[in-house]
Amino acid sequence: MSYNNKIGWQFDNTYSKLPDSMLTKLAPTPVKAPELVILNHSLSKKLGLNFSSISDKNLASIFSGNLLPEGSDTIAQAYAGHQFGYFTILGDGRAIIIGEHLSKNNKRFDIQFKGSGKTPYSRNGDGRAALGPMLREYIISEAMHHLGIPTTRSLAVVKTGEDVIRETPLIGAILTRVAESHIRVGTFQYAVIAKDQKDLKTLFDYTINRHYPNIKDSKTPAIDLLKIVIDKQIKLVLDWMRVGFIHGVMNTDNMAISGETIDYGPCAFMDLYDPETVFSSIDQNGRYAFFNQPGITKWNLARFAECLVPLINEDKNISIQIATEIVNNFSEIYEKKWFEMMSKKLGLLGEESEDKKLIMNLLTWMHKNKADYTNTFCFLMNQTLEKNKIYDNQNFLNWKKQWQERLKKNNNSPEKSLKLMRSNNPLVIPRNHKVEEALEAANNDDLNPLQNLLKILEKPYENSEQINKYRSPAPPSDKIYKTFCGT
Repeated sequence: MSYNNKIGWQFDNTYSKLPDSMLTKLAPTPVKAPELVILNHSLSKKLGLNFSSISDKNLASIFSGNLLPEGSDTIAQAYAGHQFGYFTILGDGRAIIIGEHLSKNNKRFDIQFKGSGKTPYSRNGDGRAALGPMLREYIISEAMHHLGIPTTRSLAVVKTGEDVIRETPLIGAILTRVAESHIRVGTFQYAVIAKDQKDLKTLFDYTINRHYPNIKDSKTPAIDLLKIVIDKQIKLVLDWMRVGFIHGVMNTDNMAISGETIDYGPCAFMDLYDPETVFSSIDQNGRYAFFNQPGITKWNLARFAECLVPLINEDKNISIQIATEIVNNFSEIYEKKWFEMMSKKLGLLGEESEDKKLIMNLLTWMHKNKADYTNTFCFLMNQTLEKNKIYDNQNFLNWKKQWQERLKKNNNSPEKSLKLMRSNNPLVIPRNHKVEEALEAANNDDLNPLQNLLKILEKPYENSEQINKYRSPAPPSDKIYKTFCGT
């Protein structure tokens, strides 16, 4: 039975036509008793899909892979990657792309199942996923979207009716992820080591046709692609730093060529400002700590540049020199844009010699006094929850006086500054304790905390009485908050 006419699926699958070495064609493994947990209606609408006339039972069958839409062409992608600095051959070990859907404005999206069973790339894994991590990705990816940060999104989560065994039995689930594509730096790394030397050029041409057709006729397309991807990744990591987001597993296979945030494993948002913050249980040395994210972005981009060396110039030495110079520009560009971003968070117009010192002094004070990252900027916008004695600190009051004097410069006005700050500083983020509360309740068949949290996160820059209980940091605890990959 086909539901395509009712729903509006428009599949036009192109990646599956690439060489067999880069993918495996296989179907999702059927599940026992699929049950719909959540469906993203606003995303459905954006995709031009209408599920209103489909029963929850049939929705569960569709989003578990038990009932594949007409026109789907299910594949698992091969890729490689540097994981915590070590190179390894990878691939979709528990994910299957069911096809590329064209929305009404002809925009192309991968529709991918995560947790859909074993693939040739599963290694020792079972190819399955648990409900908690899949709902975590749903929450965080949707929060990122509403914060205005490029991201993959989540269309649905279903329970499978089967347990997955980790340390203990967990409720099995499948997430449906939507992305501009799943082409990663690691995809290029895989193509470079492929037996067929043509695979790299094939992937390169495909990536440009799919994502950046404007450089198709360029005389230096490889250089152009490298510069575009660097620019997109700088903008992305700046957004992460702006809102206090820590990805947690910035391996090269988790850096998308499209510039979207991808793979929400041990991610979390920082409460108290500490540049060394790490949440991931597997990041023992802080490789992917908050303040390390720009440096790791540059490192990953250097690996991407290495992949493009054969395509930049026929002379390898010239290629390496060109790629090195482009990548080495990263730090200067990033630093300049970081100060611009922080200036916006503080409502500063124009540029003054004291700005860098003003910004750094605030961050130093926040770190020393364990101030909340999000709420400190809310305080400066007069968007406070309750009186907090931390802001009566004399050093902070001295800093605040200097800041207020600076705001008066460059023909500024309080209204202009506040408008700038309000568009760059969220009032609410997915606080880790609230995410955990929602996940625990969902694991016990109570979806109300999840739905309430998602509703609040839809408007992170707007104030309302409803958001107040979602704005406070977690109560003090002796336990250090840890996140897990959920594999």
